[in-house]
Amino acid sequence: MKKVGLIDLYLDNWHATHLPDLLANETHGEYVVSYAWAALDPAVEAAPDPDATLSTHDFCAKYGVELCASSAEVVEKSDVLLVLAPNNPETHEGFSKEALASGKRTYIDKTFAPDLAAAKRIFSMAKAGNTPMFSSSALRFSRELYDVKREGIRTVQVRGSGRYKDYCIHQIEMIVSLMGAGARRVMALGTADAPQLVVEFEGGRYATWGHFVDCPFSLNVRYDSGEGVNIPQCSGFFPMYTHELVDFFENGTVKVPEEETLAVIGIREASFGALTKPGCWVDVPV
Repeated sequence: MKKVGLIDLYLDNWHATHLPDLLANETHGEYVVSYAWAALDPAVEAAPDPDATLSTHDFCAKYGVELCASSAEVVEKSDVLLVLAPNNPETHEGFSKEALASGKRTYIDKTFAPDLAAAKRIFSMAKAGNTPMFSSSALRFSRELYDVKREGIRTVQVRGSGRYKDYCIHQIEMIVSLMGAGARRVMALGTADAPQLVVEFEGGRYATWGHFVDCPFSLNVRYDSGEGVNIPQCSGFFPMYTHELVDFFENGTVKVPEEETLAVIGIREASFGALTKPGCWVDVPV
């Protein structure tokens, strides 16, 4: 049995509550979430998510997880590591310090980092610790994306829903997985309630993404040849993501190139600047 350790801001979140079952189902019980530590206990201090009310102690009791006194203890006892806090990327650099010095295979949840500078520092820590590490939105592993040809893409359009700060990562991740890391600049369109953005890539290629209410993740691809792909709804991403995560834990195969993760965070960072001045281009940091 492989022991999985969780490091989180607070444990009563969707990813922490579902990953134990996802991992157990994928591996027939071989990978077990065994240890956890959280910086914040909703029973003592209000979590950023008002729906997070389950205490750290009760979470661990419910899922059969041993509560550790520190993130360092989780790292010491575990075989592989998950740094979660999915909606609080500003915590990832600090939460990852011991994990990335350990040499143990580590997954850092989306959103990887709050900005490109922090993302680079996290990768530097992983290299210094000789620690295999990657991060991704689960949407990158949507079943429909596996067979989409990457060569010759001229433009991509993605749609989805959710609060922009937390959910833009999914659409940007899909765009970069298809078009690569050569993003140049971002412009915001749409409205405050339904933001739409466009990113220009090297070679005069463009992608757009938009946030709407109760809209499934969907995308369209157009090639230089004039051919296209229409995916009306992405599906299967959490089981496929779990499959890839387990393969990483088993074999150390990093699932997302560093340059693509940095591109995702750079586009996201530029998009926040673009949202403050719609209709104006904002350069993607390099």
